[in-house]
Amino acid sequence: MVYDYLLKEINQNLSQKVIGTHKGLAKIGDELVNFVYSVAKSVYLTKNSANNKVILTSKKVGKNILANALKAADMKPFAKNRADAHDLADSVEAIIGYAWLSKKMQIEELINFLANNFEGNLYDRNEEIKQAQEVFVKLLIHIKPYLPENEL
Repeated sequence: MVYDYLLKEINQNLSQKVIGTHKGLAKIGDELVNFVYSVAKSVYLTKNSANNKVILTSKKVGKNILANALKAADMKPFAKNRADAHDLADSVEAIIGYAWLSKKMQIEELINFLANNFEGNLYDRNEEIKQAQEVFVKLLIHIKPYLPENEL
């Protein structure tokens, strides 16, 4: 299905700031980020299960993980000025929401990208936080060429 009409207003004034500060995109992206992360983590844990057991999990991605990923990917211009961790996380969610709605990446691609970039022991919470931040940095860098270059 084509969702171009949902992006009509956004595309009329397309810029990094418009995408990264759009509350609607952030809402869609919030659900999308948590969904693809949970499935990707399930895929990774299942593939690396010692006894070939299927492991299904659900996990919300914390605001600090996403905020740090945005900074590490050098994409702060997408966020509003004087943004706190919550605002920066919303920007990541909006960027991912935009990438999906504009058909730059499909859900399956997002899941596979995250699952294929995980490493280490995701059962250890500290390691999972580190890995989550790293895979979101890589994802943002991967998405960046599909986004506008102009800040405003």
